[in-house]
Amino acid sequence: MKINALLIEDDKDLAEAISDYMELDGFEFDFAYNGSAGLTLAQSHPYDIILTDVNMPKMDGFRFCKQLREKGINTPVLMLTARDTLDDKLTGFSVGSDDYLVKPFAMEELKVRMLALTRRGKGAVTSLSISDVSVDLEQHLVSRANQTIRLAPVCWKILVCLMQHSPNVVSKAQIEEAVWGEDVPNADSLKVHLFKLRQAIDAPFDTKLIQTVHGVGIAFREENQ
Repeated sequence: MKINALLIEDDKDLAEAISDYMELDGFEFDFAYNGSAGLTLAQSHPYDIILTDVNMPKMDGFRFCKQLREKGINTPVLMLTARDTLDDKLTGFSVGSDDYLVKPFAMEELKVRMLALTRRGKGAVTSLSISDVSVDLEQHLVSRANQTIRLAPVCWKILVCLMQHSPNVVSKAQIEEAVWGEDVPNADSLKVHLFKLRQAIDAPFDTKLIQTVHGVGIAFREENQ
């Protein structure tokens, strides 16, 4: 599941650390390093969630959030700040913030809060189930016929992409974009990872679900569909 996020944070090292940590959970970030640039991006892109620092150049997080709401943009906003007084938190909520996390924070807590806000904001699906395969998108768990299956991160992304589009065929280009974005590795990478995914999902079972439609792409479905 791809989640488009905007991170407004003038500490570039922290911004990069957040992006790296959230990558495997499907978060893809655009970055702004001051509130004014963040507001411009928020007005021109349909983000699923916005993270903003409070203390920033040009426009602080409170003013950013207030102007965002005044423009009718209802994207969930999570504020990150070193300010931990009750008055600061109340100010954040009064201008339209949905959540408030005090620095320093644990990355795992940030992830859980982001997933909760995103789910609330767009009613995101948290699990997928097709045939006897079940995927828990939050816990990163995969099972088939009640047997737990361990997948490498790339195979996980391919499986989720195929199941989200099932029973439709997904082209090679669509899968590569879902997995690697614009940084697609060499031409054989997708082929190698699809082989590994088939070995994990299909090889131990009688019914094969990962179907190649020659000249078109890959579909996750039973053969008679």
